[in-house]
Amino acid sequence: MDPAVVGVSVTCVFVILMVLLYVCLKRKSRPSKAEVVEEPIQKSKKSAEESPLNEGLPVEEEVIEATKKKIAFAQTDRTQSLYDLFEKESVHEVASQVTSLDEVSAIMSSAGLDFANLIFGIDYTGSNYLQGKKTFGGKCLHDIRENIPNPYQNVIGTLGETLEPFDGHGIIPAFGFGDAFTKDHSVFSLKNEQSFPTGFKEVLKIYNQITPKVRLGGPTNFAPLIRKAIEIVRNTKTYHILVIVADGQVTNERATVEAIVEASNFPLSIITVGVGDGPWDTMHEFDDKLPVRNFDNFHFVDYAKVTKKAENPGASFAIHALKEIPDQYKAIKKLKLLWDE
Repeated sequence: MDPAVVGVSVTCVFVILMVLLYVCLKRKSRPSKAEVVEEPIQKSKKSAEESPLNEGLPVEEEVIEATKKKIAFAQTDRTQSLYDLFEKESVHEVASQVTSLDEVSAIMSSAGLDFANLIFGIDYTGSNYLQGKKTFGGKCLHDIRENIPNPYQNVIGTLGETLEPFDGHGIIPAFGFGDAFTKDHSVFSLKNEQSFPTGFKEVLKIYNQITPKVRLGGPTNFAPLIRKAIEIVRNTKTYHILVIVADGQVTNERATVEAIVEASNFPLSIITVGVGDGPWDTMHEFDDKLPVRNFDNFHFVDYAKVTKKAENPGASFAIHALKEIPDQYKAIKKLKLLWDE
């Protein structure tokens, strides 16, 4: 074969290979939802005495390594315009335009949130039997049926999915309160006394398994749950968002206020989601009348109100529930409440 022809063929093959390599690298470098780089940020040993769930139980020491995720969401003209609206505090306008939970996650990232762990608290008071007359077809708010998610399932799934990209280790402590056993004195772990669920899907799975077996009780007291969350933050030394899902007003207001004030000494945000028929005037007043704290660490949202007429109920709820989180996170960093700063 003519050497010149061979040379041209080799050159062509080389050029084709280089083009294919460039295309592959280009696709690999393009972020889809978010690119994540994990960094270890804290190792913590917890003995049985220190664990928030293993009080007095003989449990072996465990070393848990948390990781911090650097999130790089793909920025588009749409997410930028939604973020601009959010910065102008037009949350209702944003809620009417967001079409997915991914967009809410992108807005949170643009607003400065780069790391957050979740804690869920579930209300098992007896009023759940009655609070679904208008907003849940007359059923108990804890009614579990296939393909008909109840308000608690919707809240866990929506906020769990929205904040999943920001969660450093995937561990989500989940507690019940207000049942016939703990009443308004303490809380119980949804999983067991030795470990927490991993990921919001496991939280949902465990919720579905145990809820039919729980005897609803009362009254409603957030204080034990908030103090448990404080204990978890102390042990893990990372930023957490406590999501309290409840169907009624606070009954022990003084204890709850004291716990919220104490929580402002730690990197902990508290979102209370009111599910069911309400009315929620008392909770809005409770939120507005809280005393001065190190930072505004408490926010209340009426689930039915922000989802009822929304074209995308999940996204609307998520942006309303999380609207104060970026400012709270900035305040926490400014106050140097994060241990890794």
